Amino acid sequence: MIEQTIDIATKDDAMETFVVHPERGGPHPAVFLMMDAPGIREELRMMARRLATVGYYVLLSNLYYRAGRGTKYGPDVLTHGSADHARMRAVRTRMTIPPVMADVAAMLDFCAGQKAAKGGPVGIHGYCMSGPYALAAAARYPDRIAAAASFYGTWLVNDAEESPHFNLAKIKGEVHIGCAEHDELAPLPMVEELKTLFQRAGTKGEIEMYMGVHHGFAFPERWCYDVPAAERHWERLIALYRRTLG
Repeated sequence: MIEQTIDIATKDDAMETFVVHPERGGPHPAVFLMMDAPGIREELRMMARRLATVGYYVLLSNLYYRAGRGTKYGPDVLTHGSADHARMRAVRTRMTIPPVMADVAAMLDFCAGQKAAKGGPVGIHGYCMSGPYALAAAARYPDRIAAAASFYGTWLVNDAEESPHFNLAKIKGEVHIGCAEHDELAPLPMVEELKTLFQRAGTKGEIEMYMGVHHGFAFPERWCYDVPAAERHWERLIALYRRTLG
């Protein structure tokens, strides 16, 4: 495997990005792994490596880069009341979809100039706070993004002007939305509403409920990690990318 950490130039600054891809058999289709709220950590880099081993050029960017290179947190970031949790929330609460769409554009431009990245459509998937970003990107760049997935994405239906549910009809690619049965950030009534809107928009793909599991079930280091559900998430994601990217 080939991996490196590089800076991708954006209109605001330099976005630190972990890049990993197979050593042989390239060029490889590009996919963007969009981080969850706790930010960049080895757990996410390992997930990027797993995806790269099956033939993809994977980008994992620090979406908090506008707040500085120090926006990386320790293992207690999820502990309410901890210093790292407070630091993370101060950055997370300022995150909105429009600047992240500019970041996705920068990632697309970067991949176009890389010999190891195959030209053509790309894939994008996000966890937690980035579930909405993945869907928004598929709607914003429908001719570039052929596949998008959201896993326990937060508040996919909300009152914000940029809420992803407003733009489902603009998505040309295939979508997979995986929801946890127990998730206060994506309650069941919201999921049911999203299903109705998804069907009404004629969006290609599926919304799947992962029964008996909690928000965060795919993260190996999370208390709620569930092996069967996590492996199903990998099955769904890789199959999605195989169908749409090769």
